Amino acid sequence: MKRMNRRDFHTGVVAASALALAGRARAQGAPVEGQNYVRLASAAPVLLPTPDKKVDVVEFFWYGCPHCNAFEPLLEAWARRLPAEVSFRRVHVGFGPVHQVHQKLFYALEEAGLLETMHRKVFAALHQQGKRLVTEPEIVAFLNDNGVDAAKVMAGFRSFAVNTKATRAKQLTDAYKIDGVPAMGVQGRYYTSGSLNGSNERMLQVVDFLIQRVRSG
Repeated sequence: MKRMNRRDFHTGVVAASALALAGRARAQGAPVEGQNYVRLASAAPVLLPTPDKKVDVVEFFWYGCPHCNAFEPLLEAWARRLPAEVSFRRVHVGFGPVHQVHQKLFYALEEAGLLETMHRKVFAALHQQGKRLVTEPEIVAFLNDNGVDAAKVMAGFRSFAVNTKATRAKQLTDAYKIDGVPAMGVQGRYYTSGSLNGSNERMLQVVDFLIQRVRSG
């Protein structure tokens, strides 16, 4: 399973559902530490937004990564089936200058409450429409084409709040020792990726296994 790594970047519902997925993972052989996932030597920060959320799951991605783009429909379907106590969030990596522009766009859209409607459209613009979205005029044109208040989003793009989110994203990326995407982290303890497992489908099965491990203590 190919993924975009750091070198590539710089060159260019319910509990039953989770148990069923974990069961399928076990049917292929139980995930093996050091082979299918990595246990972090030092815990990464965990963000649980409400008391009812017990398990923190993170996807690390880059809008410009073709593997992240291909993974998105599968990831969305998987996320809809997560148990209620699991908190799922995306973290946009900022390895280099291009990634940092896209990262700020992601967090500016989040600040504006537009991620739900615009997230897949950013992927489409980059991977189906041949847009770059690396300069402010390109981003403004893209937002205008999609009926978005570009001035509002770009104000967020330059804001302290978005810069703070980008800084925290870098801290979490470093804490999980992410060197390529797509990748996923569970509860600040475990890291896995498609490249470790041969496919993104298998990666999600391993994440289900790790979620169950955290939930069972």
